Amino acid sequence: MSEHPEPYDSPQHRDETAIAGMWLFLASEILLFGGLFLIFVVYSHSHAAGWALGVRHTSLVIGGINTVLLLTSSMVYTLGVEAARNGNARGIIQAGLGAAALGVTFLCLKGWEWHTELGEHLFPGPGFAIGGPQAGGVQLFYSFYFLSTALHGLHMLVGIGLIAWVCLRTYRGRGRLLQVMPVEVVGLYWSFVDLVWILLFPVLYLIGRV
Repeated sequence: MSEHPEPYDSPQHRDETAIAGMWLFLASEILLFGGLFLIFVVYSHSHAAGWALGVRHTSLVIGGINTVLLLTSSMVYTLGVEAARNGNARGIIQAGLGAAALGVTFLCLKGWEWHTELGEHLFPGPGFAIGGPQAGGVQLFYSFYFLSTALHGLHMLVGIGLIAWVCLRTYRGRGRLLQVMPVEVVGLYWSFVDLVWILLFPVLYLIGRV
Protein backbone atom coordinates (compact mmCIF):
# COMPACT_ATOMS: atom_id res chain seq x y z
CA MET A 1 0.00 0.00 0.00
CA SER A 2 1.27 3.51 -0.85
CA GLU A 3 2.52 5.56 2.05
CA HIS A 4 0.84 8.68 0.69
CA PRO A 5 -2.85 8.95 -0.22
CA GLU A 6 -3.80 9.30 -3.85
CA PRO A 7 -3.73 11.42 -5.93
CA TYR A 8 -0.60 12.89 -4.31
CA ASP A 9 2.83 11.33 -4.60
CA SER A 10 4.09 13.02 -1.44
CA PRO A 11 3.15 15.64 1.16
CA GLN A 12 5.19 18.15 -0.84
CA HIS A 13 3.16 17.35 -3.96
CA ARG A 14 -0.05 17.84 -1.94
CA ASP A 15 1.09 21.21 -0.63
CA GLU A 16 2.26 22.43 -4.04
CA THR A 17 -1.09 21.42 -5.53
CA ALA A 18 -2.99 23.33 -2.86
CA ILE A 19 -0.90 26.46 -3.40
CA ALA A 20 -1.31 26.20 -7.18
CA GLY A 21 -5.07 25.75 -6.72
CA MET A 22 -5.29 28.91 -4.65
CA TRP A 23 -3.32 30.87 -7.27
CA LEU A 24 -5.72 29.60 -9.94
CA PHE A 25 -8.69 30.67 -7.86
CA LEU A 26 -7.17 34.10 -7.27
CA ALA A 27 -6.60 34.46 -11.01
CA SER A 28 -10.35 34.01 -11.55
CA GLU A 29 -11.00 36.60 -8.84
CA ILE A 30 -8.68 39.04 -10.60
CA LEU A 31 -10.91 38.73 -13.67
CA LEU A 32 -13.94 39.60 -11.53
CA PHE A 33 -12.41 42.67 -9.93
CA GLY A 34 -10.71 43.57 -13.20
CA GLY A 35 -14.16 44.01 -14.72
CA LEU A 36 -15.05 46.41 -11.93
CA PHE A 37 -11.94 48.46 -12.49
CA LEU A 38 -12.73 48.58 -16.21
CA ILE A 39 -16.08 50.15 -15.25
CA PHE A 40 -14.16 52.68 -13.19
CA VAL A 41 -11.85 53.58 -16.09
CA VAL A 42 -14.76 54.06 -18.50
CA TYR A 43 -17.20 56.00 -16.35
CA SER A 44 -14.71 58.05 -14.35
CA HIS A 45 -13.66 59.57 -17.68
CA SER A 46 -17.03 59.83 -19.42
CA HIS A 47 -18.65 61.35 -16.29
CA ALA A 48 -15.56 62.88 -14.69
CA ALA A 49 -17.22 65.82 -12.91
CA GLY A 50 -20.02 63.75 -11.38
CA TRP A 51 -17.62 60.95 -10.46
CA ALA A 52 -15.30 63.40 -8.67
CA LEU A 53 -18.28 64.88 -6.82
CA GLY A 54 -19.17 61.40 -5.60
CA VAL A 55 -15.62 60.79 -4.38
CA ARG A 56 -15.78 64.01 -2.36
CA HIS A 57 -18.84 62.69 -0.51
CA THR A 58 -17.05 59.57 0.80
CA SER A 59 -15.44 59.54 4.24
CA LEU A 60 -11.70 59.84 3.76
CA VAL A 61 -11.16 59.34 7.50
CA ILE A 62 -12.94 55.99 7.61
CA GLY A 63 -11.35 54.90 4.34
CA GLY A 64 -7.89 55.79 5.64
CA ILE A 65 -8.40 54.04 8.97
CA ASN A 66 -9.69 50.93 7.22
CA THR A 67 -6.66 50.91 4.94
CA VAL A 68 -4.34 50.96 7.95
CA LEU A 69 -6.38 48.22 9.64
CA LEU A 70 -6.24 45.93 6.63
CA LEU A 71 -2.52 46.47 6.00
CA THR A 72 -1.85 45.78 9.67
CA SER A 73 -3.95 42.62 9.59
CA SER A 74 -1.92 41.26 6.68
CA MET A 75 1.33 41.95 8.52
CA VAL A 76 -0.03 40.27 11.65
CA TYR A 77 -1.11 37.20 9.69
CA THR A 78 2.37 37.02 8.15
CA LEU A 79 3.64 36.41 11.68
CA GLY A 80 1.28 33.45 11.83
CA VAL A 81 2.75 32.00 8.64
CA GLU A 82 6.23 32.33 10.11
CA ALA A 83 5.00 30.70 13.33
CA ALA A 84 3.64 27.76 11.30
CA ARG A 85 7.00 27.29 9.64
CA ASN A 86 8.60 27.20 13.08
CA GLY A 87 6.03 24.75 14.47
CA ASN A 88 4.60 27.34 16.87
CA ALA A 89 0.89 26.55 17.26
CA ARG A 90 0.32 29.31 19.80
CA GLY A 91 1.84 31.87 17.44
CA ILE A 92 -0.50 30.79 14.63
CA ILE A 93 -3.57 31.18 16.83
CA GLN A 94 -2.51 34.55 18.23
CA ALA A 95 -1.67 35.97 14.81
CA GLY A 96 -4.83 34.55 13.26
CA LEU A 97 -7.10 35.94 15.96
CA GLY A 98 -5.37 39.31 15.74
CA ALA A 99 -5.76 39.47 11.95
CA ALA A 100 -9.41 38.37 12.17
CA ALA A 101 -10.15 40.98 14.85
CA LEU A 102 -8.72 43.73 12.65
CA GLY A 103 -10.79 42.42 9.76
CA VAL A 104 -13.97 42.50 11.85
CA THR A 105 -13.15 46.07 12.91
CA PHE A 106 -12.74 46.98 9.23
CA LEU A 107 -16.19 45.57 8.43
CA CYS A 108 -17.78 47.37 11.39
CA LEU A 109 -16.38 50.71 10.23
CA LYS A 110 -17.46 50.03 6.66
CA GLY A 111 -20.93 49.11 7.94
CA TRP A 112 -21.10 52.38 9.86
CA GLU A 113 -20.00 54.27 6.73
CA TRP A 114 -22.72 52.54 4.70
CA HIS A 115 -25.29 53.33 7.40
CA THR A 116 -24.36 57.02 7.25
CA GLU A 117 -24.46 57.12 3.45
CA LEU A 118 -27.83 55.37 3.30
CA GLY A 119 -29.13 57.82 5.88
CA GLU A 120 -27.98 60.67 3.64
CA HIS A 121 -29.87 59.09 0.70
CA LEU A 122 -26.74 58.42 -1.33
CA PHE A 123 -27.90 55.02 -2.60
CA PRO A 124 -28.58 55.29 -6.35
CA GLY A 125 -32.23 55.41 -7.33
CA PRO A 126 -35.37 57.41 -6.53
CA GLY A 127 -34.81 59.98 -3.81
CA PHE A 128 -31.06 60.27 -4.43
CA ALA A 129 -29.79 63.22 -2.43
CA ILE A 130 -27.66 64.92 -5.09
CA GLY A 131 -29.40 66.67 -7.96
CA GLY A 132 -28.31 68.97 -10.71
CA PRO A 133 -26.44 68.34 -13.95
CA GLN A 134 -23.91 65.99 -12.30
CA ALA A 135 -26.49 63.77 -10.58
CA GLY A 136 -26.13 61.01 -13.18
CA GLY A 137 -22.37 60.86 -12.77
CA VAL A 138 -22.63 60.79 -8.98
CA GLN A 139 -25.14 57.94 -9.12
CA LEU A 140 -22.81 56.02 -11.41
CA PHE A 141 -20.02 56.51 -8.87
CA TYR A 142 -22.17 55.29 -5.99
CA SER A 143 -23.34 52.31 -8.01
CA PHE A 144 -19.70 51.36 -8.43
CA TYR A 145 -18.98 52.23 -4.80
CA PHE A 146 -21.67 50.03 -3.26
CA LEU A 147 -21.08 47.13 -5.65
CA SER A 148 -17.29 47.08 -5.19
CA THR A 149 -17.36 47.50 -1.41
CA ALA A 150 -20.08 44.85 -1.08
CA LEU A 151 -18.03 42.36 -3.09
CA HIS A 152 -14.91 43.21 -1.13
CA GLY A 153 -16.80 42.88 2.15
CA LEU A 154 -18.11 39.46 1.09
CA HIS A 155 -14.55 38.33 0.34
CA MET A 156 -13.48 39.63 3.75
CA LEU A 157 -16.17 37.59 5.48
CA VAL A 158 -14.92 34.49 3.67
CA GLY A 159 -11.34 35.36 4.66
CA ILE A 160 -12.25 35.83 8.32
CA GLY A 161 -14.03 32.49 8.25
CA LEU A 162 -10.95 30.81 6.77
CA ILE A 163 -8.71 32.36 9.39
CA ALA A 164 -11.07 31.13 12.11
CA TRP A 165 -10.89 27.64 10.55
CA VAL A 166 -7.07 27.74 10.60
CA CYS A 167 -7.08 28.79 14.27
CA LEU A 168 -9.57 26.07 15.24
CA ARG A 169 -7.67 23.45 13.24
CA THR A 170 -4.42 24.47 14.89
CA TYR A 171 -5.95 24.46 18.37
CA ARG A 172 -7.34 20.97 17.92
CA GLY A 173 -4.06 19.71 16.48
CA ARG A 174 -1.76 20.99 19.22
CA GLY A 175 0.93 18.48 20.06
CA ARG A 176 0.95 17.03 16.56
CA LEU A 177 3.08 18.00 13.58
CA LEU A 178 1.75 21.30 12.20
CA GLN A 179 0.88 21.60 8.52
CA VAL A 180 2.18 24.86 7.09
CA MET A 181 0.23 24.60 3.83
CA PRO A 182 -3.28 25.56 5.15
CA VAL A 183 -1.84 28.61 6.91
CA GLU A 184 -0.01 29.72 3.76
CA VAL A 185 -3.00 29.15 1.47
CA VAL A 186 -5.27 31.25 3.68
CA GLY A 187 -2.50 33.85 3.85
CA LEU A 188 -2.52 34.12 0.05
CA TYR A 189 -6.25 34.72 0.05
CA TRP A 190 -6.04 37.32 2.83
CA SER A 191 -3.23 39.13 1.01
CA PHE A 192 -5.40 39.21 -2.12
CA VAL A 193 -8.25 40.81 -0.16
CA ASP A 194 -5.73 43.35 1.13
CA LEU A 195 -4.47 44.08 -2.39
CA VAL A 196 -7.98 44.63 -3.75
CA TRP A 197 -8.64 47.24 -1.05
CA ILE A 198 -5.33 48.98 -1.74
CA LEU A 199 -6.54 49.40 -5.33
CA LEU A 200 -10.07 50.39 -4.32
CA PHE A 201 -9.01 53.00 -1.74
CA PRO A 202 -7.63 55.60 -4.18
CA VAL A 203 -10.49 54.94 -6.62
CA LEU A 204 -13.19 55.48 -4.00
CA TYR A 205 -11.60 58.11 -1.78
CA LEU A 206 -8.76 59.97 -3.52
CA ILE A 207 -8.94 60.27 -7.31
CA GLY A 208 -10.83 63.48 -8.13
CA ARG A 209 -11.11 64.60 -4.51
CA VAL A 210 -8.99 67.73 -4.96
